[in-house]
Amino acid sequence: MNDWPEGWSDSNRGNRYGHGSAHTQPEGARVMRQVRRQPGGPQAAPQYGGVPQQHSYDQEYGGPDTDYNTGQVYGAPSGRPQGPGGPGGPGPGGPRRAPNWRRRIKWTAITLVVVVAATTVGTYFWADSKLHRDVDLSKVIDRPEEGKGTNYLIVGSDSRAGMSDEEKKKLHTGSAEGKRTDSMMILHVGDDGDTLISLPRDSDVEIPTYKGSTSGKVYQGTGRHVKLNAAYAEDGPELLVRTIEYNTGLRLDHYVEIGFAGFANIVDAVGGVDITIDKAFKDKYSGADFQAGKQTLNGEQALAFVRTRHAFAASDLQRTKNQQKFLAALAHQVATPSTVLNPFTLYPTMSAGLDSLTVDKGMSLWDLGSMFWAMKGVNGGDGTSLNMPVSGSVGGNLVWDKSKVKTLVGELKNDEKVTVAGN
Repeated sequence: MNDWPEGWSDSNRGNRYGHGSAHTQPEGARVMRQVRRQPGGPQAAPQYGGVPQQHSYDQEYGGPDTDYNTGQVYGAPSGRPQGPGGPGGPGPGGPRRAPNWRRRIKWTAITLVVVVAATTVGTYFWADSKLHRDVDLSKVIDRPEEGKGTNYLIVGSDSRAGMSDEEKKKLHTGSAEGKRTDSMMILHVGDDGDTLISLPRDSDVEIPTYKGSTSGKVYQGTGRHVKLNAAYAEDGPELLVRTIEYNTGLRLDHYVEIGFAGFANIVDAVGGVDITIDKAFKDKYSGADFQAGKQTLNGEQALAFVRTRHAFAASDLQRTKNQQKFLAALAHQVATPSTVLNPFTLYPTMSAGLDSLTVDKGMSLWDLGSMFWAMKGVNGGDGTSLNMPVSGSVGGNLVWDKSKVKTLVGELKNDEKVTVAGN
């Protein structure tokens, strides 16, 4: 009986495997999406209830669990063992993929950048909020023209605000009311080197016409001469700035002031400041008692060092030199890696400094940082430090050398290298 369809015979069926054909290969399988051809031979795809298992959409078209993107459409990759959970491994989800280290490194780097950026921004706003911008330079009248570079007036006051009686006794500050300027310096920051100039507090100056900082009333100048620190005592920072500008012809761009307690706290926060004292000296008024040589000063000792003047013959001039020397050493100490890279030292130092600073309303943290690095540079030999040139004294007041002062101010205005030597 012929079981072949009508019109078919053995002769027109062509070469058939197992029916006398000379060819030993079976007929190629019809290409069907639901048929999985296993590697290594024509074995049937796994069956479930007699029906060939079909691919899911993801498996067929390159989803996460497919080998489509490797060019192997059917079956497990060559050489990968078959497991009970599916091709390639024993688990239900297949083999565990090797970690993508490049991706991990990328996201780790991104995370670090975000954390550093967030910390930096947070620190900036925290520090900015601590600045006491209490000095209004817009109240200063008849100001000189601006020159090149930036000029800072740095003032150390004898303010005892917030200090207990025990602290006043410990720091030998006394209990005088109000506050006066214990030290004054002009720091010029420019492209041709930085210059730090100390202004002796006993300098003889003329009080010019000025506008009262609180009353707004204009007080006419009468040619009255006083010691420089008296200007501050009379009407505060604004009159001090007005007086210095009038007597020098140099415009001051920014004002920075620090009191006794704040100064000592900064020194203690950085763990003390290393300094070399050239000659031993004592002063019962400031509490100073120092031997010659290199030593580390704590806050109490540092304050005594910069305030001492009774132990020296040229009292005010030597004191200004000591102040310059110590402030430069302090700036250098703050900028060391042990302070900058250690948050347990950096933040207390910043907090102690910012809490005790009084600046002008236009002062930014950028300006403050520029001032700080310039002071450090002067200590490192990248700038010049000197006392205001003095030609003599009148009634106990130090008289500035007008010719040298004029040359000095001209060089600062033009941002030129300073050639004038101070006392």
